[in-house]
Amino acid sequence: MEFKDKNYYEILEISSSATPEDVHQGYLRAKNAYSQDSLALYSLMSQEECENILNLIDEAYTIISDPHKRRQYDEARGINQGLSDSFRQQSRLASVGFTKEVSEHKIGQVSETAKPGSMTKIVAKKKFQLEYQVNEEFEKEIEQATDFTGEFLRRVREYKGVDINRMSEMTKVSKTYIKNIEDEDTSRLPAPVYVRGFVYQYAKCLKLNPDLVATSYTYRLKNKKEEE
Repeated sequence: MEFKDKNYYEILEISSSATPEDVHQGYLRAKNAYSQDSLALYSLMSQEECENILNLIDEAYTIISDPHKRRQYDEARGINQGLSDSFRQQSRLASVGFTKEVSEHKIGQVSETAKPGSMTKIVAKKKFQLEYQVNEEFEKEIEQATDFTGEFLRRVREYKGVDINRMSEMTKVSKTYIKNIEDEDTSRLPAPVYVRGFVYQYAKCLKLNPDLVATSYTYRLKNKKEEE
């Protein structure tokens, strides 16, 4: 199915009964996967194609994040017809509360980041800081690596002292997808372009060459799918 032929829920890779928070997280993952940074060497798509997809993602989020527009969209598409009015009311209230929470969070970020040496910068630095005992032999193996398998990525993650929960927090990628990436479980992974974006962020957080790792991994996954 072409990307443009998908419905808004499929574009954001979320359930049609997704909560406002799920919608927001799906939007962030989608934007990240198709961003210029994540797709620096993704030769299968042109810049124009990526921009068109990003526009569709924005369009999907604009509709699905608004309770009234979402209901109109669902009714027009025949989606969620079985949902009760009480569920929709709860979703609307949750959306209002979540929107307020996101807005307040953004305001807090602006006020803090505007100050040099703010607590936000300190927290951000600590969040991505890696503390581990250096193994020169393994460091050399990492430096010389050209084929980044899921198993090798798991070894690097564990070596650098990052557990699944923290990796999920750092990358904003679900723990399930991180495990599936490391297991190379093609049947449980999203579209290749999403996987590339996830692996790019995974590698970036571990201080690896993100372009090299993402390109190597997606190429490997493509070959694996062809063999299955």
